[in-house]
Amino acid sequence: MMMKEPRMLKSRNLLLLCAAAATALALSGCTGGTTGTGGTPDSSEPQTSEAAAAEFNFSDVTFAQMMIPHHEQAVEMSDTLLAKGGIDEQVRELATQIKDAQQPEIDRLREWLSEWGEEEADMGGMNHGGMMTDEDMADLESATGVEAARLFLEQMTVHHEGAIAMAEAEVDDGENADAQAMAATIVSTQTEEITQMQELLASL
Repeated sequence: MMMKEPRMLKSRNLLLLCAAAATALALSGCTGGTTGTGGTPDSSEPQTSEAAAAEFNFSDVTFAQMMIPHHEQAVEMSDTLLAKGGIDEQVRELATQIKDAQQPEIDRLREWLSEWGEEEADMGGMNHGGMMTDEDMADLESATGVEAARLFLEQMTVHHEGAIAMAEAEVDDGENADAQAMAATIVSTQTEEITQMQELLASL
């Protein structure tokens, strides 16, 4: 018995070491798959929301920086129309719909830039993506009645077309899943609104 005991202890120790090694491997597998901007995620493991939010590239940043002033102008155009009297009710409803959809997106885009450590871009004087000029905005401000409704629909159609082009670029080239999802929503929603605006224009 005295000779067998050391062998039993060695066997027991070996079993304990194997169990510890297996546990360590399992734990290391659980922590894989999270990455920032430079890492490569393990596709076999689901990523946490924090890890997904941390992943972004130049296209994501550009999308957020350009879409904020673009959406802000759409909200301004909608507010300008809604402040007028004598506007077709369907056009008013559309303007309200656009405003209600785009303001929350502005807030989320700003949150992303903050999370990514990026600043909003100064787009002053840049008429990118179908943006209206100061003269265009002045024309909408001074228009009344049917003329104002028609001008709003024409301007917003061009504005939407620019937003769709920017959103499609984000879907193709972006990395952040949330930003790409918003871009896909913009493409779908604003494509439908363009169709609606064309029908309203034909009815005025």
